[in-house]
Amino acid sequence: SSGINAEYGQGAILCGNKSQEIQEMLLIDVTPLSLGIETAGGVMTTLLKRNSAIPIKETKVFTTYQDRQPSVNIRVYEGERAMTKDNHLLGQFQLHGILPAPRGIPQIEVTFDVNANGIMEVSAYDKSTARGHTIQIHNDKGRLTKTQIDKMCQDAILFADEDRAAKSRVEAKAQLENYINGIKISTDMSNSQIPLSPEDVEALKQTCDEAQKWIDVNPDATEQQFKGKLTEIERKCSPIIIKVYQNMSGQQQFSFPQTKKMNDVD
Repeated sequence: SSGINAEYGQGAILCGNKSQEIQEMLLIDVTPLSLGIETAGGVMTTLLKRNSAIPIKETKVFTTYQDRQPSVNIRVYEGERAMTKDNHLLGQFQLHGILPAPRGIPQIEVTFDVNANGIMEVSAYDKSTARGHTIQIHNDKGRLTKTQIDKMCQDAILFADEDRAAKSRVEAKAQLENYINGIKISTDMSNSQIPLSPEDVEALKQTCDEAQKWIDVNPDATEQQFKGKLTEIERKCSPIIIKVYQNMSGQQQFSFPQTKKMNDVD
């Protein structure tokens, strides 16, 4: 490492300093903070990491959080904290006209495209309807100062353990909700694709309904409580799932559908 400060190096080149050490240094524009959107539970889901060289373009696929959700709200943030409440909101927009479908079925492509001038276009595109929406975020309006950026990076280190715990709790809740949703989809398909008896369908639905009611009553449960509830309903559902697999041995292959491992957008 040359040990040269990047700001000094840029100034030296502009002033005509021709030392070999300065001439060999490549100056690259980067994103000063991570850029992402808010997903279910207020989690900061990053698309572009801090210090990503620009121009840069990145796309990720997201899905809906609720059944028959007609729109998604895309909130764009910059920051290094795990939860969006601790980061800086840059802009937001809604994508309307999503076809009614069970939670986790729609696929929404979100793209961050930062050009060489630091201007970012954020777009959302519903793959089923081809509907889309785009906003533009400039780097000279509503952005954090260097002092604020430095403080945010320091806070990310200071509150790292707290942030990890908060994010893990939200992820444990999401894992429980996704399992319940996957079982619900399976029972809906029972007549045509998955050979479940009426008794098994009723048992699975009852287990899922009870678990969902528990979530509704305990939205602020701990990570371990959410994991414990998941273990409990898996214990109840697994014998039925195993029985179906055994009954289908040597016949047409199938699998119980699981919710796609995509982030949920409110």
